[in-house]
Amino acid sequence: MTDKTVLIVDDEQPIRELLALYLVKEGFAVQEAADGAEALIRYQESKPDIIILDIMMPILDGIEVCRQIRKFSHIPIIMLTSRAEDDDRIMGLELGADDYVTKPFNPREVVARVKAVLRRQGMPKESSAAVLSYPHLVIDLDRHTVTAFDEEIPLANKELELLWYLASHPGLAFSREQLLESVWDYSYCGDTRTVDTHIKRIRKKLAVQAEPPWDIKTVWGIGYKFEVKP
Repeated sequence: MTDKTVLIVDDEQPIRELLALYLVKEGFAVQEAADGAEALIRYQESKPDIIILDIMMPILDGIEVCRQIRKFSHIPIIMLTSRAEDDDRIMGLELGADDYVTKPFNPREVVARVKAVLRRQGMPKESSAAVLSYPHLVIDLDRHTVTAFDEEIPLANKELELLWYLASHPGLAFSREQLLESVWDYSYCGDTRTVDTHIKRIRKKLAVQAEPPWDIKTVWGIGYKFEVKP
């Protein structure tokens, strides 16, 4: 059993009912919303632990709901999209969504994703210190802040966790599959593009000075590593 509450936001009632059935079976409490405006109200009323958020909805779409929630909360968000294009997924990830699932989906997979995101959120830090310091770069995991060249850099949840993981192991190369398992706490079936999207966003946000003394390097044929220049 669990004491966690999931807010399901989707304008299709059968989808809400299906997800609620599987989540309740796993011990979750469930709240539902049929559109983006109702989602914001339900969020304030029920204070859920995680949100499953459809993108295509009336009144306010999921992108706008995610944007508004991210102004004041780091609550985990899993986006649902029925589109095959990358645009929705990338937009959601850029706004700070923790994961995405493409429709049609297996409800068991969604439940697994919910558990993985919540489990990762509740795990103890890998380092006894919650702060990593490099020349002109400070990563504070507890305060959810990153400072580069004395400028605070706003990172989304998974961007911060991915940067922290790489910076915790300087010089070590990790495959995309390893990063998915370690940062997202599950394995994708062949789709590792979300790692590339997050790396691209982190690099862009940290590019406040030319040629910093550290970098996230692409290791061709393997993946990525955090490197500190001598």
